[in-house]
Amino acid sequence: MKKLISLFLLACIFYTGASAQQLKTPPSSPPQYVKQDFGLSSIELSYSRPGIKSRQIFGDLVPYGKIWRTGANGATTITFGDDVIIGGTKVTAGKYGLLTIPGANEWIVIITRQLDVTNPSQYKQDQDVVRVTVTVNELPFPLETFSILFNNVTGSSCDLQLVWDKTVVSLPIKTEIDANVMAQIDDIMNKDNRPYYSAALYYLDNGKDLNKALEWFNKATDQNPKAFFMFYQKARCQAKLGKKQDAIATAQKSMQLSKEAGNNDYVVLNEKLIASLK
Repeated sequence: MKKLISLFLLACIFYTGASAQQLKTPPSSPPQYVKQDFGLSSIELSYSRPGIKSRQIFGDLVPYGKIWRTGANGATTITFGDDVIIGGTKVTAGKYGLLTIPGANEWIVIITRQLDVTNPSQYKQDQDVVRVTVTVNELPFPLETFSILFNNVTGSSCDLQLVWDKTVVSLPIKTEIDANVMAQIDDIMNKDNRPYYSAALYYLDNGKDLNKALEWFNKATDQNPKAFFMFYQKARCQAKLGKKQDAIATAQKSMQLSKEAGNNDYVVLNEKLIASLK
């Protein structure tokens, strides 16, 4: 009996050890998770990245005129932290599926409520949120690994680009943040701890009242007399207002403060600004 028990325990130990050993290999189409700050929040992507691997891609591996999950393995998803505008349609904040119908010259990019489409038979067109037709552009060289990236990012717009082999297509995305930011500025400026610099910079970069921006830059630099970067933006504002001599004097002050702070980048920026005003 003792011998049987010993053999049983030995067998259990062997089985447990064998079952715990699992072979791990690199995925053939590795997943990627992308988070891009955009507007007042972010956009997040989840997708898998197949490679060319000596195959014919578009029109063959990825057929023309059929729904593509836009990646490999699981469904490709996109999450908007704020409401966005795509193809003239408002897309409310939330998580969506990203699908495409590739073509030789144009693609249809689809934002869908479906989060699990991995083959054409699962797709339901009545779940579309928006469809946008985009133009195919050709790269001068092939890109081995399928990539989704954000390009041309500004405070209120960006391009979602799908790139593989020699093909690239771009989906413009916009967000309306101006009213939100302006409301924040109006509210905060009525409080004691006022962000003069941030508000002034927003006014400067977004075509608002430059005289008001200069007023706030003056208050910001009064509160932060060593802030070389604030003086640089103030000089930019003065330059846009046509106050060239004031802008040159402010840029020279910013350049001196930059040298004292050991920041050569702003020394160069101020030199360029002064040169443009002479």
